[in-house]
Amino acid sequence: MATIRTYLQDANEKAGNRPFVRWKSHGQWHSWSFVELYKRSRIVSEAANKLGVKPGFRAAVIMENRPEWLITYLGLASVGVEVVPIDARLQEKEVSYILRDSETYVVFASGKLWPLLNTIADDLPELQHVVLLDNVVSEDAKVGHVFAHDFVKLMDSVQEAAALPGSFFDSNVPSESDIASIIYTSGTTGYPKGAMLTHGNFTTQLEGALQYFHVYEHDNFLLVLPLHHGFAFSANFLVPLCRRCEISMVENLRTVAENMREVSPTILLAVPLLAEKMYNGIYAKLKKSKAAMLLMKLGLGKVIGKKVKEGLGGKLRLIICGGAATDVAVMKGFTKLGIGIMEGYGLTETSPICALTPEHDIRFGSVGKALPNCEARIAEPNEEGIGEIQIKGPIVMQGYFKNDAATAACMDGDWFMTGDLGKMDKDGYITITGRKKCMIVNREGKNIYPEEVEGTIAASPWILESLVLGYSEEGEKGERVGAIVVPNLDYFAEHKENNQSYTEEEITNKCREEVLNAVKAISTYKHPRRIIIRMEPFEKTTTLKIKRFLYKI
Repeated sequence: MATIRTYLQDANEKAGNRPFVRWKSHGQWHSWSFVELYKRSRIVSEAANKLGVKPGFRAAVIMENRPEWLITYLGLASVGVEVVPIDARLQEKEVSYILRDSETYVVFASGKLWPLLNTIADDLPELQHVVLLDNVVSEDAKVGHVFAHDFVKLMDSVQEAAALPGSFFDSNVPSESDIASIIYTSGTTGYPKGAMLTHGNFTTQLEGALQYFHVYEHDNFLLVLPLHHGFAFSANFLVPLCRRCEISMVENLRTVAENMREVSPTILLAVPLLAEKMYNGIYAKLKKSKAAMLLMKLGLGKVIGKKVKEGLGGKLRLIICGGAATDVAVMKGFTKLGIGIMEGYGLTETSPICALTPEHDIRFGSVGKALPNCEARIAEPNEEGIGEIQIKGPIVMQGYFKNDAATAACMDGDWFMTGDLGKMDKDGYITITGRKKCMIVNREGKNIYPEEVEGTIAASPWILESLVLGYSEEGEKGERVGAIVVPNLDYFAEHKENNQSYTEEEITNKCREEVLNAVKAISTYKHPRRIIIRMEPFEKTTTLKIKRFLYKI
């Protein structure tokens, strides 16, 4: 069985001077080869050693997507250090909680995080060192008990030692059973927990996933999603490293289209929102051409697709979506244009990908089949075949860090209980129907899946997003259905009547009307009895999932 270190060493030996990562800085594209990646990763290992880091220690990485993220992770994980990737956009309390819970010894961070880390350092007794990019500390400094170091100067100080035989990198080799990452869940339902994932968890997951789609050495992955998240880490970093192909980092979300034209990616990993925005932009342009729409209706969308691809760099062949359900119409639309799109399913605790649609056997609306080296089952299915999705196999985490109770609560023997509801067809294809904890059980004992009602409401262009929740009247058994709705204020602005803007009362009344009209498409018992209009978007995790626990009807 391979480790992440194995991938790094193999890439250095077999791909050599081919480019691995490209990024844009000050208007210019730069790149590192696989040889440079390996050399710089060894230097990070030696720098960690200089700071007193030992195999089994925890080291956090808090950076936006940048090439230093890659070498920092590889340099640490390759010598048996347990890496704690943290979202650079988290708030002070959230970062403090994760660093304290994980007992992190050293933090590698972007310079802009220094004020935050400086503020919380005194409350983190295990933290001893902070290594900062962007030249924010000119000399080694001490804040309370924590030493601060400049990243570049620290690396320069150990460069020679890292190249010598018997270096820290050469002397410490992790096994597949060693922890590679402790990834904290995004906290849609409360405090995050640290999922302990081994080298073997990640590498067996890749071995399974790569049986479902092809990756070639000439492929170029566009990196849009944040690397601290398991999906981007596994599929947008480890897959290219394993297959020895290229990664191109976008500058930011606003420059995705421009960067695609500049670097001509072949594979894009996306959350559904990004895929939907891309397709809606493409479709808006197609609607302006009668000829284009006629070709689409005649099933000749691939003719138009050539022109569409040119606008996306000319080489895009595959989009892989994960993180949430993707609109079937969007998937069909890309397919008609000749751009492959597939969907996957997973959780942080399953490394994260546990199911994927085979590239050449897509079934729209399904998240695919369990990876070949693991198993999925539907536990206690009801008369509709819907039950909890459970996963077993070498991709399942070792448990939650320092939280045996939470680990025991999510396992049924060897089966990880995902908390997601779904059904499975005779060929093993899984369809997600909702979250077990979110399911509403009404007074008649009927099960109502909020996602179904939310999807129905989403058909109205006047509504930006909605959250369907259960609530109970005092003294009643069972729940009623309620909905919190956010208006699409841009759509309201575009459809002003007689050039007059809508008042808040008019917006509220229109949204209620739209909800009531939309839900006529589903059974009456699923209709919201209480509708609340919220003028601000919902608070979300960094993977754009609504933090449901923050809201109630």
